[in-house]
Amino acid sequence: MPEPGVPGVGELLVRPEVVGLCGSDFHYFHGHLADAVYPRVQGHEFSAVVEAVGPGCPAGLSTGLRVAVWPLSACGHCYPCRIGRENACVSLSLIGVHVDGALQERLIVPATQAYPVDGLDARLAAFIEPMSIAVRTVARARVEAGERVLVLGAGPIGQAVAIAALDRGATVLLADVLASRLERARSSGADVMCLAEGDDVAARARDWAGGEAPEVVVEATGAKEPMRAALEAVAPAGRLVVVALSDHDVPLRVGALAFRELDVLGVSCCNGEEFGSAAELVSRRRDAVAPLLTHDFPLEEAPRAIAYAIEHPDEVVKALIHVGAEA
Repeated sequence: MPEPGVPGVGELLVRPEVVGLCGSDFHYFHGHLADAVYPRVQGHEFSAVVEAVGPGCPAGLSTGLRVAVWPLSACGHCYPCRIGRENACVSLSLIGVHVDGALQERLIVPATQAYPVDGLDARLAAFIEPMSIAVRTVARARVEAGERVLVLGAGPIGQAVAIAALDRGATVLLADVLASRLERARSSGADVMCLAEGDDVAARARDWAGGEAPEVVVEATGAKEPMRAALEAVAPAGRLVVVALSDHDVPLRVGALAFRELDVLGVSCCNGEEFGSAAELVSRRRDAVAPLLTHDFPLEEAPRAIAYAIEHPDEVVKALIHVGAEA
């Protein structure tokens, strides 16, 4: 890659430190994203150090500052943008997806997308972006203290959702077929449920919740059966939130939505305020986040890191790539 040059008005030149790999990276890697453009440098979950500050940047941004980067740019004009939901912009642009990302030694980013995180180590700061999806999820779900939340899928996003819901005062049950992933959830304070083939997820969730179905169910697997189970498990008048990416077609009993008055909500990216909230949450709950950062690789081993994370879901929760430093 060529050197990025001097940052322009409202831009920062940053040196990525740690880049997290996530499920959307794997979808992009396999060519499953409809709007994917190749070649592309991946990397949208990252911490970085500011190396140069362009003119017209917000006060407080200076060289040597560690930042986490909110990867989203929006058009500002479409219907979602006009109603304050730029994270659903029809012309959404994401660093590492639509423009080159952080798996390189230098890149230029908009200064308004950089959030200072001095005091937080680079590995934890790289988890702010996935945590921001969790913050968006619990906001969309309107999770309140005292509510019961079932999270299907103990991958990075499911684990982050559990932490975010617990932080709101909810009681959380995290379910997965991989016991190894569930073990890492215990430090967050979530209850765990290991699933086997043929399990009645709705019945087990009711048992956990004391006889009533949970008010909120979050589907974070992207698989067919958990999506159907989520619809059956949520309480009447409850909220079902789909945060997993998937290209599966899942037959659903549409009448259940009407008769039970369910809210079915999708979650994509977060907005800027939620990204800032995620930075605070990671800092506040770092003891719960740290066990999720399971594997570290140097930049030159990025292809192996991607392959290893895809092939070993029982071992890998969050794989991290260290740019310009030994892992």
